[in-house]
Amino acid sequence: MIKHAALATAALAYGLLSGTLLDARVTRFVVEQRESPAYKGQSFGEAGQFEILQGHFYGELDPKDPHNSIITDIEGAPRNGHGMVEYSATFAIAKPVDMAKANGVLYYTVPNRGNGAPTPSAYGLVSVVSGWQGDVMARPGRQTISVPVAKNADGSPLTGPVFERFINMAPGTSTLDIGTAPYVALTYQRPLTLDTGKASLTQRATPGAAVVPISSADWAFADCTNSPFPGTPDASKICAKNGFDPAFEYELVFTAKDPLVLGIGFAATRDLNSFLRYVDKDDMGVENPLAQHIKWAVSQGSSQSGNFIRTYLHLGFNQDEAGRIVWDGVNPHIAARQLALNFRFAVAGGAAGLYEPGSEAVLWWSDYLDAARHRPSAGLLDRCTATKTCPKIIETFGALEFWYLRESPNLVGTDAKADIPLPANVRRYFFPGTSHGGGRGGFDSAAPAPPNGCVLPANPNPETETMKALIAALVNWVTYGIEPPASRYPRLDRGELVPATKAAMNFPTIPGAPSPEGLVNRVADHDYGPAFHYADLSGVITKEPPVVKQWIPTLVPKVDADGSDVGGVPSVLRQAPLGSYLGWNPTAAGFDKGMQCTLSGGYIPFAKTKAERLAAGDPRLSLEERYGNHAGYVAAVKAAVETAVRERFLLQKDGDRLMNEAAASDVLAGK
Repeated sequence: MIKHAALATAALAYGLLSGTLLDARVTRFVVEQRESPAYKGQSFGEAGQFEILQGHFYGELDPKDPHNSIITDIEGAPRNGHGMVEYSATFAIAKPVDMAKANGVLYYTVPNRGNGAPTPSAYGLVSVVSGWQGDVMARPGRQTISVPVAKNADGSPLTGPVFERFINMAPGTSTLDIGTAPYVALTYQRPLTLDTGKASLTQRATPGAAVVPISSADWAFADCTNSPFPGTPDASKICAKNGFDPAFEYELVFTAKDPLVLGIGFAATRDLNSFLRYVDKDDMGVENPLAQHIKWAVSQGSSQSGNFIRTYLHLGFNQDEAGRIVWDGVNPHIAARQLALNFRFAVAGGAAGLYEPGSEAVLWWSDYLDAARHRPSAGLLDRCTATKTCPKIIETFGALEFWYLRESPNLVGTDAKADIPLPANVRRYFFPGTSHGGGRGGFDSAAPAPPNGCVLPANPNPETETMKALIAALVNWVTYGIEPPASRYPRLDRGELVPATKAAMNFPTIPGAPSPEGLVNRVADHDYGPAFHYADLSGVITKEPPVVKQWIPTLVPKVDADGSDVGGVPSVLRQAPLGSYLGWNPTAAGFDKGMQCTLSGGYIPFAKTKAERLAAGDPRLSLEERYGNHAGYVAAVKAAVETAVRERFLLQKDGDRLMNEAAASDVLAGK
């Protein structure tokens, strides 16, 4: 449980002191909607009832200030009468109605692709979300930000190459959208000209095969949905004279114009958190609703949002314009890369496709000499170390992050010769045998259905309960200095990280099950051109698609006799397993058939009885051989719960619930 006694008094004293300092550059803070009490009037522990505030905040940035000058293309953004660059963004706050019951902690959750809502806390945390991704389309409930378009000094458009990949379109498709992600604004990344002679469209029949150019006369920037080729000119679509064949992969490269200054999202997040933490009123005299009540700030982000936190720290945004620390603690969760946000025509919503930037940058917390890519010694915390604004960090990730999101260099660098040590302010926890973000949990002997497009059943191994305990540990570390548990993750010096081959992993041969061979998403050393700042993932890409100069060693965790990862912080289900929990899962069909099924891990259930196991030739012990009967399985869950609670990786109330679920389960029912 998070400790929270008497924090409001401490926060008040701190706020009275900090209110005299320089303001963060949020110029206006506008609450447009207040729901009080919210959540149908429900009370949450000692914090009581909560209210939700929603609205917009407005800020301005000095592009010459060293705190902001690292933002790509900010020098080309329009200025107001004060010479400042303006932006506006949405926010939402959930706070106790009675702020005397708040515990002094601002808990900022980084929205993922605009999705995120504040949540109430029985411990009195003030929950905040806001917009930061400038290419996200606005809609109710989505957090967005409005950032300017950059131009050349003479007003002419800034330009740069853009790359798009298209696969698995429906048969008979004649028209494809440029930028197919449903959350991305259709006004972003549009061609400078509709002349296809100044762009290229290619196709290939199999992954890795040579591309075949399509004549510029045989396709158009157009919509052929309601009219034959060449259709109606449209900068947001492409149309092919002979249609698009789903058996092929298509690659489009064109020159785009008018880049959004997306890196402002980092500064806006910095400034909102700083304003809420330190400032009493905005420039119009409107009061900060949290003024005098915030002593600490903690941030959490998952996947894309965790990458945001890593890059935010690396670029120095955890120091506000007045030189103060913004977040005292952070949790980048299931985040193995840096965020593709702060370069021209960035696509922040990417994942880890072959040509997508994200792993080119500094990836490790401590300084490491990246000799393989001819880059100097550097670490994610260099800038905040220089300014004494580094937070306490709890880093969490699972098995899928190794298989698809390229976790390996974070731990062992680009030569994979030795473990990179962690700084004293970083704890690292690996969740063995989990999919991206974990599975549904529970103790169901029936296998889930395969995720969309995958071969194996969905991996049910959860991360939720462990994460709740670790977030509590992070808050206690920040507020009381209580050290979290020691880091637990796979290491080279213990032989726990190996090449992604069946033999090196010691993966068992399971009848009817696929092999992990060839599934890992390897780390590429890309050449994006000389104007790209690789270490910081900023600047301007001039080569699309990039050249792959070399492949970086990409390791994965070793497995036990069941094929499940060893080491780390296993969930209760992993400690009392019902099958093999995998961080990989092959794609069932389509152009990428046989390749890793993006963000999905797999599951191979155990046979129920010894007789079934022997008949199938399965080398893994059956449920009957492991647990004997239902009572034996419940006892195994109870032992796992007790271990996890004792080691502070599980809250007692969650442990009690898990034991009840195991007792009510159908595992070896009737035995």
